[in-house]
Amino acid sequence: MPFTPFHMGPGIFIKALMQGSFSLMVFGWAQIIMDIQPLFVLITGSGHLHGFSHTYIGATLLSLLAGLTGKYLAELGLWMLQIKDKSNQFTEQPIRIRWWVSLLSAFIGCYSHVVLDSVMHTDIEPFAPFTSSNSLWHLISVQDLHRFCLYSGAVGGVLFFMIHGLRNTRRIK
Repeated sequence: MPFTPFHMGPGIFIKALMQGSFSLMVFGWAQIIMDIQPLFVLITGSGHLHGFSHTYIGATLLSLLAGLTGKYLAELGLWMLQIKDKSNQFTEQPIRIRWWVSLLSAFIGCYSHVVLDSVMHTDIEPFAPFTSSNSLWHLISVQDLHRFCLYSGAVGGVLFFMIHGLRNTRRIK
């Protein structure tokens, strides 16, 4: 799957369902971290395109890295975008991402990345070093996989703003 954008669709849907218990920014950061190794292989021409980073062991390690660094990067990004926590009607504070939210978002990001790429790419061995088999490869067509990612993002976006709007309407009353 091309880098990050398609992977964000399911993340947007998860954000809609989990709201403040999920960080879409940390999820996105996890997608980027997952594709650093394939990018390096594409640039240098050496190595296994979807190697260790696209195994569940690799994803676990990268989840920890993404969760630990993503919390601070996401908070910095929210601060730079001037997005504030409006839960207190008297004062707006910078948004703070809880550690468990950052780590959960990173794990969901990295593991979903392995699952989605396992459906699409023949060279992925998600359970390496225990087995080289990939039972998800071509579970659905690549076209259907792309549709799933795009539609989940569209539905997630609509759901997010509907839920967000309902919450804001209730706060105003």
